[in-house]
Amino acid sequence: QVQLVESGGGSVQAGGSLRLSCAASGRTYGIYCMGWFRQAPGKEREGVATIHTGTGSTAYADSVKGRFTISQDNAKNTLYLQMTTLQPEDTATYYCAARYGSPCYGPPPVLPGPYNSWGQGTHVTVSS
Repeated sequence: QVQLVESGGGSVQAGGSLRLSCAASGRTYGIYCMGWFRQAPGKEREGVATIHTGTGSTAYADSVKGRFTISQDNAKNTLYLQMTTLQPEDTATYYCAARYGSPCYGPPPVLPGPYNSWGQGTHVTVSS
């Protein structure tokens, strides 16, 4: 019902910045929360930043607070992740996700479980 396509990944040196984008299409009116998640080789997928699409309330993983900013452009059905002061440990495949069809209550969850629509991912490599 919802399609998500990420873009903006690439390679950057430590201390650099990147902005990821996620274009949503389909029944976007049914999306309640969206978020960015990442998965490094050999590690579990983890939450990075999430946003309640209605209220704009956001939540962040401790590891990215103060460095990453999640935002949305509802007119363009696009989600963004501005990443600054990137570190080698930020290297991962970054996924956009949406919680479709079920409301989000309270702060948008920064765990993968509640999200039921996923993009294919975009890779970010940070070199030291």
